[in-house]
Amino acid sequence: MRPSTGEVARSREHIVATLEPESGRLLAVCCHGCPWRFAPFCGVSVLPRLPALRPRVCGVGRWFTSDLLFGPEGMRLQSPAGGAAQAPDWTKRRGGAIRDPDVACTGQDGGQNRLGIGLDSCVIPLRHRGLSLVQTTDFFYPSAEDPYMQVSSKMAAAHEQVHLSRSEVCGMMRKELFSEQEFHQSQTHIFIVVGASGDLAKKKIYPTLWWLYNDGLLPEDTYIVGFARSKLTVQDIRKQSESYFKASAEDADKLDSFFKRNSYISGQYSGAASFQNLNQHINSLPNGAKANRLFYLALPPSVYHDVTRNIRETCMSSVGWNRVIVEKPFGKDLESSNRLSEHISSLYKENQIYRIDHYLGKEMVQNLMILRFGNRIFSPLWSRDHISAVILTFKEPFGTQGRGGYFDEFGIIRDVMQNHLLQMMCLIAMEKPVSTNSDDVRDEKVKVLKSVAPLTLDNIVVGQYIGDPEGQGDAQQGYLDDRTVPKGSLTPTFATAVLYVQNERWDGVPFIMRCGKALNERKAEARLQFRDVPGDIFQSQCKRNELVIRVQPNEAVYTKMMTKKPGMFFNPEESELDLTYGNRYQDVKLPDAYERLILDVFCGNQMHFVRSDELREAWRIFTPILHQLEREKIKPHPYKYGSRGPPESDELMQKVGFHYAGTYKWVNPNKI
Repeated sequence: MRPSTGEVARSREHIVATLEPESGRLLAVCCHGCPWRFAPFCGVSVLPRLPALRPRVCGVGRWFTSDLLFGPEGMRLQSPAGGAAQAPDWTKRRGGAIRDPDVACTGQDGGQNRLGIGLDSCVIPLRHRGLSLVQTTDFFYPSAEDPYMQVSSKMAAAHEQVHLSRSEVCGMMRKELFSEQEFHQSQTHIFIVVGASGDLAKKKIYPTLWWLYNDGLLPEDTYIVGFARSKLTVQDIRKQSESYFKASAEDADKLDSFFKRNSYISGQYSGAASFQNLNQHINSLPNGAKANRLFYLALPPSVYHDVTRNIRETCMSSVGWNRVIVEKPFGKDLESSNRLSEHISSLYKENQIYRIDHYLGKEMVQNLMILRFGNRIFSPLWSRDHISAVILTFKEPFGTQGRGGYFDEFGIIRDVMQNHLLQMMCLIAMEKPVSTNSDDVRDEKVKVLKSVAPLTLDNIVVGQYIGDPEGQGDAQQGYLDDRTVPKGSLTPTFATAVLYVQNERWDGVPFIMRCGKALNERKAEARLQFRDVPGDIFQSQCKRNELVIRVQPNEAVYTKMMTKKPGMFFNPEESELDLTYGNRYQDVKLPDAYERLILDVFCGNQMHFVRSDELREAWRIFTPILHQLEREKIKPHPYKYGSRGPPESDELMQKVGFHYAGTYKWVNPNKI
């Protein structure tokens, strides 16, 4: 019988480790309480990467774990009936052939009396195949009274058990996952939020650091320093940001512990003295002078020059590494972007600069490479021979709602198309990289961008939303009704653009980017539309196949295809093969994009960050059309709040070869 929800839990605090008594060397890591073969039965997620990819777990040999659980010479486990359950003979483990990974993990008796290894997985309180599992306040372990666990005292003499904090184990996990990067769990890390009083810090950065801390994914000795012009305290930071933490009442003590690691310093962004004061404060923290330092610039671009210079001259660690996270926008056009890049590059090496585009941290955007290069079925189809069009969509159902002043300075093309959608296009169009090394991946993305000609006026439609008199609330207000928007503004709130990748694989295939505010739904996706079936025998009833990667909301991958309509008639009908993450991975919490990316910065992995040459090529494509729209004061097409956008957008898409039948819409299985 499947256990009830109350019987399933996860250990988030401690994992039992085994140390060699004489040297203190780490021998084995084991999350007690979850029989390996029990996890699939109860639906609890065992982290599959660690035990499945290689015969090691967190860099620890499995035979050590066998010794931990069953003794160095294959000890006997007493059954409840008093008989002996002979454990397998491990005496030939070093000299014999390598065992099957599953046998190595569960034991050659099929796992009847064995405990498995894995992170993030426990089951309480129940029995399974004779094992009693109990919970303590901070970790899980097999009941000492259980007859199966009455093992010879020889095991206790062989090894000493200590409780290893989850973050230390995750540090080993990070070493496995980022084997080419240095990540020293024992070192002190200081995360400096420059612009700590702003919206980005309040809504994203502090909540993200809390989630990483709560999940044990920050290094053990991590301190957070806020820096801004406002005269605030840590309590002020907590008050303004805690509502975004999604913390429960049970997290109160841990929240207190998190904020004890926080401090705040006020100062001027342009003043060297303020940054000297900041550096003195950093040095005053435990091991602060030697700590690794991460500077997150949650600031408007107008102060980047002063801040980056002051950090370089006064706040750099002379012993640990230094990394700077820069938020978009990275300039307004090619010229301003180049100036900013040249300035930052004069102060820092490229491997110290992390230009963050949060879309590269989203689950389904990262999934694009796996889908593309990890599935044989897609390889022969992924070209101009089979794909007729690629559509990249970003839609928001709300307008600027009183924040139009900031948006008007940039517009939808700079805000979404030139970065988020273009990055998705690169991941779809790129050739297979030599490896998943950061620069190997980014090299291929740059090749795609270099194959794209600058966007021209005949391949773009821009729009601006107007109020819907029949709408409700904000829907009655148009963009120009926002008091923060300059009167008569021509800034687009909607754009559809068509780009072409001029290489052998994609020649002639339109990459259609469509984005806008105040539209009919919230949606971000990549849609690959395939060509018509040749030799149609169904009297034109077949619609084009589509592969859709839904980024948000309700992450999913589905293939739109034709199947026989159920019933007596022999007619084709549009349907789908559907992988909806909410159904397939019910027990998995997908991390926020910022969680992934900030953890990547700690780990030194730049694969999901924008390199300077990527940025330069992106602006080369969009700068001419941006200047033309502004210079010629081209008026955007009006569209109603809550609509699909201006009709001219659909006309452009149809003109370049995208077929919108309008007869089918994906049904979210979670809402059935």
